[in-house]
Amino acid sequence: MNYSEYSVVIVGSGAAGLYSALKLSQQMELPDGILLITKSSLGESNSLYAQGGIVGVLHQNSDDSVEKHVQDTLKAGAGLCERQAVEYISQASDEVINDLMDSGVNFDKNSDGNLTFTLEAAHSVRRILHSGGDATGRGITDALCKDVLKDENITVLENSMAVELLVNSDGECKGTILYNELTGEHEIVYTSALVLATGGVGQLYKYTTNPDGATGDGIDLAYNAGAIIQDMEFIQFHPTALALSPDNKNRFLISEAVRGEGAKLLNGQGDEFMSSYHDKRELAPRDIVTRAIYSEMAKEHTFNVFLNASMIDSIKLFKRFPTISKKCKENGIDISQKPIPVAPAAHYTMGGIKATVEGRTSIKGLYAIGEVASTGLHGANRLASNSLLECVVCAYELADYLSFANLTTPKKIDDNIRKIIELYSEPLSEDDYDVENLKQKLKNLMWNNAGIIRSKDKLLAAQDDINKMKATFKRERKCLNKDEYEYRNMLTVAGLIVESALSRKESRGAHCRSDYKQTDSKAVHSNMIKSDRKELLNVR
Repeated sequence: MNYSEYSVVIVGSGAAGLYSALKLSQQMELPDGILLITKSSLGESNSLYAQGGIVGVLHQNSDDSVEKHVQDTLKAGAGLCERQAVEYISQASDEVINDLMDSGVNFDKNSDGNLTFTLEAAHSVRRILHSGGDATGRGITDALCKDVLKDENITVLENSMAVELLVNSDGECKGTILYNELTGEHEIVYTSALVLATGGVGQLYKYTTNPDGATGDGIDLAYNAGAIIQDMEFIQFHPTALALSPDNKNRFLISEAVRGEGAKLLNGQGDEFMSSYHDKRELAPRDIVTRAIYSEMAKEHTFNVFLNASMIDSIKLFKRFPTISKKCKENGIDISQKPIPVAPAAHYTMGGIKATVEGRTSIKGLYAIGEVASTGLHGANRLASNSLLECVVCAYELADYLSFANLTTPKKIDDNIRKIIELYSEPLSEDDYDVENLKQKLKNLMWNNAGIIRSKDKLLAAQDDINKMKATFKRERKCLNKDEYEYRNMLTVAGLIVESALSRKESRGAHCRSDYKQTDSKAVHSNMIKSDRKELLNVR
């Protein structure tokens, strides 16, 4: 296999990956440069499709404060947030938001030229900045992509995915093996700082707001390298995604900000129902709104409820939500006149690779930022619009941390790494897999058995099916193509979600069990680690 060397390798080109590459390039000299890897095209990510906005606890917003934001986040997180991480990220938001604006991100302003803030569920004040009305993720991502492409220190490699981490016998990450989809070849990349910014896991579920690439790749990589994985049972299902039919799998997000501006949820009879579930009605925490909608759908045996935005002034509605109104219009829905059919969809994972706010994981040389990481900010239920904030603040802090590190490219590899490389040098069996159907089978069983409402029986059934699917997929680690690698990763992550959901015998935040409805008095994290790599390295 060919090999190359870089001072820093970043896997993923969403907001976290792009911003960390830029800040690293700006803050330090990197003799071997930065490699930014994306398995599709630059910028394609969950970040790109984020609509509602980004939290900004800014000095010019006199109604807000760090402590107010911290309290809102802690309350939404249902006891599992790490207060220190929440405070740190909230305090850093002003500096980082202003840096984004200096980088060309245009947040929406009013006629007086002042930033406009909106309200989303479980926030006590208006603090959400938005761009392009309801295209905040695209606004941030597009601006960062332009700067990355102009930066001579950053090499962008598209249509490639990291498929294995190179961890030596001392437990240090020294690089990765890549698979290039265009050439079908594997390549070794050595580095002393490997950053995972690979996003979420929404594609493990039948219905999701996530793009096709959200297959849990970074979590698989880190878990099989021996990193600590935390709180995988906490999958956030967004309450309102466009639900045109049961066959509509990748569901277009209808931003929470629509409810923040006054839209109301209606059942099939046209009645508002949220007052029966929470005193904040449509602006209750996401897990509560999701379960309320799920309950109404079950009562009426329907696959959707409706979101009525007709009470919002039409001029304001179309200006504030141009992306949503355009998408709905393409499907024959005038959102100023007609309710939008909506239903929950898998949206975000609060768990992931256990990491500090600067991205450090339990493996030396391996860093994780953005949705793939579990920093303690989100706890058991993410507060709306904290996700993009976490992406950019942690990328900013990672760059600052690495600016003091010795990023000398490794010159030696040991037997541990050689054995990993040998796995990817051997020929594959000629087994032929219908990966598309296998993926869909996995998505269905996760939606039905490890979705919004869980139970021991359903989770055990899911675990049994996942183990059978693993046993019949005869690829130990090396795979034939991108689809097989994604399926491999999805099986790993599905197993972690189910295992964690079985072990948490309570209901907390986004994790709801019909057989354990209580919330324990003490909140504890669930951790998993695959520390023994002998099984992997002895496969021949």
